[in-house]
Amino acid sequence: MDSIQKHIIRQNQSVREALISLDKLASDAILFVADEELKLIGSLTDGDLRRGFIKGLGFEDSILEFIQSHPKFIYENEYDPNKLESFKKNNLKIIPILDKAGKIIDILNFRTKATIIPADAVLMAGGEGKRLRPLTENTPKPLLKVGDKPIIEYNIDRLINVGIKNIHLSINYLGDQLVEYFKDGEDKNIHINYIREDIPLGTIGSVLLAKEFENEDIIVMNSDLLTNIDFADFFKTYKESGADMAVAATSYHVDVPYAVLETDDFQKVKSLKEKPRYTYFSNAGIYIINKKLLNLIPHNKAFDTTDLMDKVIELDNKIITYPINGYWLDIGKHEDFKKAQNDIKHLKL
Repeated sequence: MDSIQKHIIRQNQSVREALISLDKLASDAILFVADEELKLIGSLTDGDLRRGFIKGLGFEDSILEFIQSHPKFIYENEYDPNKLESFKKNNLKIIPILDKAGKIIDILNFRTKATIIPADAVLMAGGEGKRLRPLTENTPKPLLKVGDKPIIEYNIDRLINVGIKNIHLSINYLGDQLVEYFKDGEDKNIHINYIREDIPLGTIGSVLLAKEFENEDIIVMNSDLLTNIDFADFFKTYKESGADMAVAATSYHVDVPYAVLETDDFQKVKSLKEKPRYTYFSNAGIYIINKKLLNLIPHNKAFDTTDLMDKVIELDNKIITYPINGYWLDIGKHEDFKKAQNDIKHLKL
């Protein structure tokens, strides 16, 4: 999210100061008026000032005479996707985020952020990338550049775009390079924590090594994917389904070059399909899990996401699939890496 200070003006500041601030904000021209404790009092735009001047107010009057006293806002960690969508539809572009005491703690700008997903994220970035050698002999696969930035950074930036601020990177092979590159995430206005595996813990076992998760739900994904998955719709679909886990899926087509006979149990031909295409959905390596499922993961033992899925099914909990309708590429081999270099020229990631 964006820096809050440029959108805040104190109640005792002048109309002239407000005009100067609004001019600097240009297309993002809205101020939120706060008291000395940063508690929200109202909002102020160019239009509010013009209407005040028309009514006879002047530069010597208090800005409290000009403000909208009941601005829209959202409370931290109470991010209702439908409410946020309604703000966007009503052309409300910039919304203050308040803590329980009414203090402004952040600003959501829909010009730079699609929405806010109340989830933490874990990116698996510890693999050796053996199939991509020699490229990965001195560089961890997630830091290999596709276009002008590393593979993993595309995924981190897309998570940031939906308001995710707490990201854990599970690292092992050449992991210090990832720490050096991203540090604590301050440059991206997020919090990055590092999970270090002393022994290989599979594709989800290392999640238990995270110190804590702030939200009820966790997005877990492989870091070597190039995708434009709609995280907001993925999360909304998951929440509306009431599922405990969601698995993103990519379609895989099998074209049979011959006519296919369909028979019953007695080998009687029931139908004939000429060169049919069969579509299957494959695991895309992106998941949303409810935090309570962490109790199903054994400590200090290799455990894959597929193992967790088996457990969830065994306990008759609910798993849904979410088809990725956009772009998805698992960069595992040299031909995948080459394809990614060509595709990135045309993708808006």
